[in-house]
Amino acid sequence: MDWTRRKIAAAALALAGCARAPAEAQEPPKEPNRMDTMPLITRKIPSSGEALPIVGLGTWQAFDIAPGGEDWAQAREALKAFAARGGKVVDSSPMYGRAEAAIGALSAELSVRPKLFLASKVWTQGRAAGERQIADSHRLMQAPTLDLMQVHNLLDLETHLATLRAAKEAGRVRYIGVTHYTEGAYDALEAAMRRHPLDVIQINASVAERESEDRILPLAAERGMAVLINRPFAGGDLFSRVRRLPLPPWAADIGAASWAQALLKYVLSNPAVTCAIPGTRNPRHVLDNLGAATGVLPDAAQRRRIVEAVAAA
Repeated sequence: MDWTRRKIAAAALALAGCARAPAEAQEPPKEPNRMDTMPLITRKIPSSGEALPIVGLGTWQAFDIAPGGEDWAQAREALKAFAARGGKVVDSSPMYGRAEAAIGALSAELSVRPKLFLASKVWTQGRAAGERQIADSHRLMQAPTLDLMQVHNLLDLETHLATLRAAKEAGRVRYIGVTHYTEGAYDALEAAMRRHPLDVIQINASVAERESEDRILPLAAERGMAVLINRPFAGGDLFSRVRRLPLPPWAADIGAASWAQALLKYVLSNPAVTCAIPGTRNPRHVLDNLGAATGVLPDAAQRRRIVEAVAAA
């Protein structure tokens, strides 16, 4: 594909229209949940065996903030709560405005960098531009070694994967991968997964966006690739469907104390999924989301029940 600057800008606007806003109507449990002190479920990165908690933190929009002010203070508390509860994976991108810088500054201020698994992306065209962008990510996130670097939305894939492989061999990056967020890119994503020995892929999946379950997730398991899940709430659309519904009694069977936990548990119950990365800077939402990484995960019948409940909403 011929990616001009105009096309890149258009793609950014399209993604912005689909992404989860930081102010989405997620409601945490009204009462303390016994799951709040349980160990977080982990899954291993197949290429190394390193275990990660199955719920992480996305930063799109939520961490595109400047130092000082209420947003910064809220983000600080969110990251503090995330690390204290045992969360590790924090995913960002140069495309996310000031998010990389915010994560870098806040993780340094809180002295939590050793607890975190920092992921970012390269999203530009050309080798030199990619190398500059990757160097900026190291600098902004205050991380001489980044845990994961991904080719964002497959843009200039072959060029950037060559750069990332060299960075991995040099020890500046621990894992490499690719990302996308829409079913329309699955053909290209599948081709990349078959052609390259990737450590990680990142893709969308939710109760409302289940297409990756048919092709991409089985292929990731077959190829030994870890999977990060973006859009686990379908860009907030799922909350607009269920926010007025009481939590069904059967939610207790899977240890879900909120709709957010039930929706996340649906995604996480697929064994090919390594970690879901819902985006928020609200500390209560962070802890609510991490609650989905505790207790039991839905079986096939319970997964169908969640799908049916959302469809009927």
